[in-house]
Amino acid sequence: MTILPASHDDSNRSSAAEAEISAAIVRCAGGDRVALRLIYDREAARMVGVAMRILRRKDLAEEATHEAFVRIWHGARSFDPTRGAARAWLFAIVRNRALTILRNEQRYDTEALDENTELDPASAISKLPESSALRRCLQQLDAGRRKAIVLAYVHGFSHGELAGRLGMPLGTVKSWLRRGLRSLQECMG
Repeated sequence: MTILPASHDDSNRSSAAEAEISAAIVRCAGGDRVALRLIYDREAARMVGVAMRILRRKDLAEEATHEAFVRIWHGARSFDPTRGAARAWLFAIVRNRALTILRNEQRYDTEALDENTELDPASAISKLPESSALRRCLQQLDAGRRKAIVLAYVHGFSHGELAGRLGMPLGTVKSWLRRGLRSLQECMG
């Protein structure tokens, strides 16, 4: 197989795409949502791919990419085209988000937790009196939300620890806790 050098057309296309992304970032700094959408449409799939190589989990890679786009939107003013390529700036952001998520996931790895600690949510709920409104309301929650709430409020796990223990993205765990607590408040109302 012979590898041919990049053609002049390929180089021109690459330069044009880089200029377009750079201009879109500048427009993002001015609050242009259409420019952010253009960046997303052109680069999101590749950004998820970069995050996947680091995190090896699609849900976490998508979370890293989402967080990267939030940072791109809020930090577009910090982009300086004289200091580097626009696409390099984008991919540095997603890479850094992925590495942060990876560090957090490893910090809260379930193997690092004390195996002797009783963490069964059903056991914790069974210790509540039979006539307890809290017990009745907890039992009405779906299993995932009930487990997250019990681990957080009975066993004192942080959101990050829960994400690691349950093998779920941090955003999902936070959502479960928020919705579960809202359901408990309504039930006990």
